Amino acid sequence: MPEFDESKAYAQQEDVFFDDGREVELLHFVYSRPNLDEIRGNPAKVLEAIDDFGRKKKYLMNVGEDKGKIVTDLIAEVKPKAMVELGGYIGYSTILFGDAVKKAGGKQYYSLERNPEFGAVIGSLIDLAGLSDIVKIEIGSSDASLMRLYQAGVLKHIDMMFLDHYKPAYTTDLKLCEELKLVAPGSVLAADNVIKPGNPPYLEYVRSSVDEKRQKAQQADGYTAQGSGIAERTVNQYAKRGESMELNKSPGNPNLVYDSKLINSFEPTGVPVSVPVTGLTVQDSMLTPRQDGIEISRCVKEER
Repeated sequence: MPEFDESKAYAQQEDVFFDDGREVELLHFVYSRPNLDEIRGNPAKVLEAIDDFGRKKKYLMNVGEDKGKIVTDLIAEVKPKAMVELGGYIGYSTILFGDAVKKAGGKQYYSLERNPEFGAVIGSLIDLAGLSDIVKIEIGSSDASLMRLYQAGVLKHIDMMFLDHYKPAYTTDLKLCEELKLVAPGSVLAADNVIKPGNPPYLEYVRSSVDEKRQKAQQADGYTAQGSGIAERTVNQYAKRGESMELNKSPGNPNLVYDSKLINSFEPTGVPVSVPVTGLTVQDSMLTPRQDGIEISRCVKEER
């Protein structure tokens, strides 16, 4: 694995690192660039401007270049016609992956973002990047947005999904997609932040056998216990807004088999990673500072 490029490190992650006005500040930063005319319609240059803000101004919780390349390479391989992103934040991944889907011949990229202010930032930067023809932004809780797209008949199958939203909802939203048959054999999942801040319940679910999932489904909490093994601060991230943190109760489809593995990579900052032990293999727990990973899960078959 290559060394981390220190010249590309984002600013230090502060105690409060999002939803404090920096997202709108980013917009002003990008739109005040002297080369704005060159940036318009150029996804790569929009990403460069966002990275510049993250390095010189304030930390941004983006997927970053290193982990981003893992997913763009996967997009080039899978060539998804329809890709869904759970959690868009300010649109970095939306631009990076939406552009990759377009280049791979895809038709639609759905960015599901809970926060309407973040959604407005995404929309502005997507327009600037010239990707409005392929990217559709949905505002609201991820489960409600998935259900709305399904019921409207516009989303019938998810070829590829990127999970980077509310950590306790990774597993429950995946199970909803399974129940709706949006995720089925052939679907590919890419989940960020499974090491930092960590998501043991999700890793357990996608790495479990059918028999293990069937047994777990008989238990009262199953895989849906909110925050189980997830940092308390992460679980309570919406508390200050007084928003509901209730998760959907979909039973999922325990008969689906995933071929799942962690691809090690780097966070875009120099912040050391605090690795939880629960739910991680020995190999996962030996990651070094600045490292995180993308869990790639391919739905290979459905057992009866």
